[in-house]
Amino acid sequence: MCGRFSLRTPLHQLIDQFLLTSPPDLSLTPRFNIAPTQTIMAVRRQAEHPERELAAFHWGLIPSWSKDAKIGSRMINARSETVAEKPSFRDAFKHRRCLILCDGYYEWQAEGGRKQPYFFHREDDQPFAFAGLWERWTDPQSGSNKETTTILTTAASEAVRPFHHRMPVILGADDYDCWLDPEQSDRSLLEPLLVPQSAENLLIDPVSTLVNSPRNDDPRCLEPPRRLF
Repeated sequence: MCGRFSLRTPLHQLIDQFLLTSPPDLSLTPRFNIAPTQTIMAVRRQAEHPERELAAFHWGLIPSWSKDAKIGSRMINARSETVAEKPSFRDAFKHRRCLILCDGYYEWQAEGGRKQPYFFHREDDQPFAFAGLWERWTDPQSGSNKETTTILTTAASEAVRPFHHRMPVILGADDYDCWLDPEQSDRSLLEPLLVPQSAENLLIDPVSTLVNSPRNDDPRCLEPPRRLF
């Protein structure tokens, strides 16, 4: 699964790396401990706007047909193996896919009676993209719209397996166009993209237990853990 991640990369670098043709009408602050139900950044394409667009989403997908927004807290992740059939995700899988931007994510491992957090990131610390889905939900009470998203997961790679049996789907840059294309719904082309990241592409570093609390969101989260001996 994926329950926490970071996005510290400056906006100008995201614009260059993810080929955003027009500057987004938003600003970014470095995030070190993004948690479910918070706002996250993703790249999408819409049929009426063919260029790549950077947009803010609520993390926790609310299906368009849902009457209650609370369902989103249970929809932060979606299993890639079943996403094309599940009623909550199948329409988004066909038409509303996105790249959720990050530069590292966290998992925990039990060590000596406590849970030690680990940070998974690229050796060059450059940003990368999770495969995501997005939805637009209308509140039946107020009529206001809310755009929400979920992160797709897959079976863990050999390197990740000691920490968790699932991991987020990390897409390669060559796959972005296919994944973002709102007119592309061919499962034979999309599903082969949803595979584990190869083990050699990620570094895994123990970090401070400050990241255990979503209230902590600053560089201290990435400091090496303190040792008592």
